Amino acid sequence: MKKSLTGFLPLFLLIIFAFTGINDPLPIGSAIPNADAKLKDVTGKEVSLRGSLKPNGLLVMFSCNTCPVVKKYQSRTLEAAKDATSRQIGVILLNSNEAYRDKGDGFADMQAYAKQQGYDFSYVLDQNSAMADLFGALRTPEVFLFDGKGLLVYHGAIDDNSNAAGDVTRKHLALAMQELVSGKEISTRVTRSVGCSIKRPE
Repeated sequence: MKKSLTGFLPLFLLIIFAFTGINDPLPIGSAIPNADAKLKDVTGKEVSLRGSLKPNGLLVMFSCNTCPVVKKYQSRTLEAAKDATSRQIGVILLNSNEAYRDKGDGFADMQAYAKQQGYDFSYVLDQNSAMADLFGALRTPEVFLFDGKGLLVYHGAIDDNSNAAGDVTRKHLALAMQELVSGKEISTRVTRSVGCSIKRPE
């Protein structure tokens, strides 16, 4: 009997996952999902992913204010955003922690955090985690890099060490952006992001 139940477990998990409304992670080569949706930026303006696309692409990062891993990556996030901007790649951060809006990830909290960190790029509210669901994003931080045509070329982590910037041996995102702009094949298209789970609504 135990063996029979074990056989049903993977199917059961697939059914549960399907009912959450979360898509599988966006495959490489995919177009930007729901690119024209209006998202509220910390400036109070509405922006879209398509409107944030620059000649050489778009960096989409799922982030937040409260995750300890995001905080460890904060200087590296700013570095990645600066690098992207210098390469004519747009930058937009999405806060999808819908279940934490009253626990430090509300819109006013986002405004304060963006000001404190000196964000000079879009930081937007992902209401009801809708964009995170479409992207299949699960963690913060988690990045999706699109080319100038709006097609996904890299998905995963900023680099290979979530604990300390000084111990990084490969800067996945920086290398992908460098290869993208230089017209080279992206050497590593998918890596495993490490961070806090996105706090979706129940």
